[in-house]
Amino acid sequence: MAKVITANTASPTAVPSPDIDITTPSVDFGDGNDFGNQWGEEEAVAGGFGNIPATMKKRCSKEDRLGRLKDTGGTPECEDAVVKGLDWLKSTQKPDGSWTSNKQTAMTGLALLAMLGHCETPLSEKYGDCVLRAMTYLINVGMKNKGKLTTNAADKSWCYEHAIATYALGEAATFCKQGNINVPNLMEVTQMAGQIIIDNQNETGGWAYSYEVKGGHVDLSVAAWQVQALKACYHTGLEFKGMSRAISKAMDYVDDMACRDGGFAYAKADEKPHADGYRTLTGAGMLSLQMWDKGAQSAARNGAKYIMNNSKFDFNGPYSDLYGHYYEAQAMMNRGGEDWKFYNAMFRDQLLKNQNPDGSWKSPNKGSEKGMRAVVPQFVSNVHYRTTLCILMLEVYYRFLPGTGAGTK
Repeated sequence: MAKVITANTASPTAVPSPDIDITTPSVDFGDGNDFGNQWGEEEAVAGGFGNIPATMKKRCSKEDRLGRLKDTGGTPECEDAVVKGLDWLKSTQKPDGSWTSNKQTAMTGLALLAMLGHCETPLSEKYGDCVLRAMTYLINVGMKNKGKLTTNAADKSWCYEHAIATYALGEAATFCKQGNINVPNLMEVTQMAGQIIIDNQNETGGWAYSYEVKGGHVDLSVAAWQVQALKACYHTGLEFKGMSRAISKAMDYVDDMACRDGGFAYAKADEKPHADGYRTLTGAGMLSLQMWDKGAQSAARNGAKYIMNNSKFDFNGPYSDLYGHYYEAQAMMNRGGEDWKFYNAMFRDQLLKNQNPDGSWKSPNKGSEKGMRAVVPQFVSNVHYRTTLCILMLEVYYRFLPGTGAGTK
C-alpha cells in the first residue's frame, strides 16, 4: 500500500487533504538579453524529456535502466552518479518544497525534471515526499497567479521560469495520470500554464522576453524551453486551444534559425556566433525539431554534423558549457549511431569524474567564467543549476530511444 493525496474540489492552493490508502500501481504504464541576470542566451539549458508515454517503463526499474545504460554506452557509474545527485537535491530542498532563494520556480522545475527523469513520483519510497512537495510548491504558485509560474512576473525573464516549471508539471501530470495519482489542482495549473505559452507566442513564431507577442527580444534559447514545455503538455491529454498552429509556427521559427554552417543561431540566422566562434544553441535547435517529428529535416541533420565537427567538452577547461551540452547530449542521443558514439565518448567520463562527494557537481572551468566558450555561464556560480543539468545529461541513456527519434515523441 502507498499513500496518495486526493481531492474532489479545486482550492486556491494545493494543500493536500487527508491521505487515503490505495494499491501501488504498476510502473509499466505503456504508452542579447538574459535569464534573470544573464541566464541562457545562446548557450542553451534541460531539455527534452517529452518521451513519457512511449518509454516510461524503460526508466522505471533499476534493471531496465542498467540495461539501457549498457546498450547505449553508459556505465553503472552513471546510475550511481544520478542517484547521488538526486540524494543531494533531496537534502537541499527547502521546507516549502522549492530550491534556492532566486528563480525558485525555475530551479524547482529543474529539480523536479531530474526526479521524474529517474521515474520518481509521489509514490516513490525514497523520493516520493520530495517530488510531491516540489509539485505542490509549483501548483501553489500557479493557483495564486492564474497559471503564471513565477514569483516575479515583472522580471522580463519570467518566460524562462514559466516554461521550465510548465515542462516539469506537464511531465508530472502525465506520470500521475498514468499512475492514477490524484494531486489537487495539478491538471488545472498545467492546463492554464500551457495555454499561457500558446496565447503569448510571438508573431515571429518564437517567444520573446516578457512574452511580448509583437516586437520584443525573441531568441532560440527562450523558444526552446517553450517548445519542450508544450510537448510535455501535449502528452497530458489535456485540451489546449491553438496547440497545432503554435507548434507549426514554432517549427518554422526554429528552422529559420538554421545557419549555412550547420549550426543554429541565437536570434538571427547566420549572425556571428556569440561564444568564441561556436553556435551553442545548435543542440537546442536540433532537439526542438526532433521533439515534434522534424528530426529528419536537413536542419537537424546538418546540426549533428556541426556538433561532430566543432563541439568540445572539457569540464575544467574552456569547453565546459553545461547549458549547451545539456541540449547536445539529448539531440545526439536521438541521432544515435556514430553521432552518439562520438558525443558519448566526449562527455560521459568528464561528468562522472567531476562530481563532488556530496552528490553535487564541481564548478566548471576551475570556477572561472573567463575564457569559457559559453555565452552566459551562470552555472559556474550556481551549484543547483549545474547539478540539475549534469543529472539530466546522465539520465539521457534511458530517457530516449537512440537512432529512432521515438524517445522524444
